[in-house]
Amino acid sequence: MSLVTDSEFSVMPFWFWNDELWADEIVRQIADFEAHGVHGFVIHPRVGLPRHLGWMSDGLLSFMSVAIDEAERRGMKVILYDEGMYPSGSACGQLVARNPDFACRCIAMKQHDRGSSPDLGADENLIATFETPDGRAMTVFDRKADAYIRGLHYIGEGPAEDEPPMGDILNPDAVSLLIHIVHDQFAARFSRHFGKTVIGVFTDEPNPLGKSREKAAWPGTRGILAHINRLLGYDFTPHLPALWLDDAPDARKHRHNYRWAIRRRMEETWYQPLHDWCEKHGVALCGHPADGDEIAAHRFFHFPGQDLVWRWVEPLKPTALEGPESTQAKNSSSAMIHRNRRRNSNEFCGAYGPETTFEEFTWLANWCLVRGVNLLIPHAFYHSVRGERKNERPPQVGPNSPWWNKFKAFAEHCQMLCWANTDSKHQCDVAILTGPDHCPWKAAKVCFENQIDFNYLEHALLLESATVNEGGIDIAGMHYAVLVIDGPEIPPSAVLEKLEPMIRAGRVMAFGFEQPLRGIPLELEREGLTEAIRLHSELVLSSLIEVGSADLRVRQVTKEGRSYAILFNEGKEMLPVQLANEVAVLVASEFLSGVAIRSNLCKKLILSPFEATFVEIITSP
Repeated sequence: MSLVTDSEFSVMPFWFWNDELWADEIVRQIADFEAHGVHGFVIHPRVGLPRHLGWMSDGLLSFMSVAIDEAERRGMKVILYDEGMYPSGSACGQLVARNPDFACRCIAMKQHDRGSSPDLGADENLIATFETPDGRAMTVFDRKADAYIRGLHYIGEGPAEDEPPMGDILNPDAVSLLIHIVHDQFAARFSRHFGKTVIGVFTDEPNPLGKSREKAAWPGTRGILAHINRLLGYDFTPHLPALWLDDAPDARKHRHNYRWAIRRRMEETWYQPLHDWCEKHGVALCGHPADGDEIAAHRFFHFPGQDLVWRWVEPLKPTALEGPESTQAKNSSSAMIHRNRRRNSNEFCGAYGPETTFEEFTWLANWCLVRGVNLLIPHAFYHSVRGERKNERPPQVGPNSPWWNKFKAFAEHCQMLCWANTDSKHQCDVAILTGPDHCPWKAAKVCFENQIDFNYLEHALLLESATVNEGGIDIAGMHYAVLVIDGPEIPPSAVLEKLEPMIRAGRVMAFGFEQPLRGIPLELEREGLTEAIRLHSELVLSSLIEVGSADLRVRQVTKEGRSYAILFNEGKEMLPVQLANEVAVLVASEFLSGVAIRSNLCKKLILSPFEATFVEIITSP
């Protein structure tokens, strides 16, 4: 077994630079991080910075140099953040300051007089006109949007803050200028650290409308309709009214299609250029898309990622297993596996509130780890908690938190499990089919509660990269003996055609549909789905768990010739776990230092509420 002695698998918190900076204080805080088991960080310029330390200013970049040099000296890792502050896509207003034509744009609709030409302003470009069923004449046009990002500076002493204008990230020329303003400056300053101390650049929930003050605007840019038509493969013009009129024919379908096309265009104009720049410069594109169940964008991330924020997922709440955000950790870890990436991340605990407890914080980390995440980004360590800063998207989970004296043991635990989830073979032969933008959760919930591990498999990857025969699906070193199609959305016909050998063999099952799907067995109840999976999954049949619980989550991997498992009690009750195999419980402090790890062999464990245990599997069933 290789020892986990370097910084690669450490937690890497957001480090909010949110006040006056001094080199000595930066160095002191880094030393404090290291003393508490934290061997890396994301430099995140944040609201509260003084105005003389503006975004990409010489002063701010010089302090970044101090932090990166100190990290290099200590063997720590750094990720740079591409915006001041978020969402990404503005360069803290500098993009629009350089070229006002690169301000965020939208498409909108307004009424005009029948029989007359539309009355358009100087910055409004006609897209189409139409009449509503009740005889109103309407104009669809593009224009600048009333959209912004959160800025780096308080107005006065706060809490009001700057709101820099959002850029037009659907415009490739705008994105090219933004990359020059930000990324090229990073390279000019820090390129000698790239791929060594500086391992990545973080892009944060880019949204083509940024933070919009408008409710009726849709994402757009000059000439957007031509791209919408190209991506959809048909003329969308007749369906434009559906974006605003609920009673337009098939309004829901056309809104879905427009959003789908906007996301595909954003992949072309935002994610692809960032990926290519990072690839060229030897660093990873890190961060996450705007939505927790969005998976197609991970094609462009070297470290696919998501974020647990705003209590969208909570302990002991249905959201832990239900709803779009419940899919996000499996979303990013599945993308890592199927796209042959080494790492996937989760920025967790942001804006969970000052009432957040250490138990909740550790639960969120374990929730991610047992689902395959191997880079944890705690949100956040605050450089300063002076004045309003302590109230900015709490909790503060680092040196200013009441649990800082407990953090080293937590960090070592996370480091051990991130090691297990990296460069290992996931022991799983069940996949759940997913489209590009919304991972399904109902079948996933059934699997979780029955200790059936799975990965999400995208339509596109199935068609482009997988081999399918009667025995299952082979992709990226994984073999899936079972595929679940979770309704109600019917997959594209090309997907069903490729699955035909598995369908004939009874290895594809449908869940959540009202009617049978192309000869695929329809499982209407969770018990039926579980039994159907067990009928065809050898790994589920030979499970490590003899007696489970709806609160027990299990992930098994093999690495360096050994078998390991992560066991997590997501519930509030003491949980006895009967095992089919003998295991050795691994203690992080001993494991990381290479001390004996095979003592206290057992076949029964008692997991406390919210407890995650890492074990080595000693015997086979």
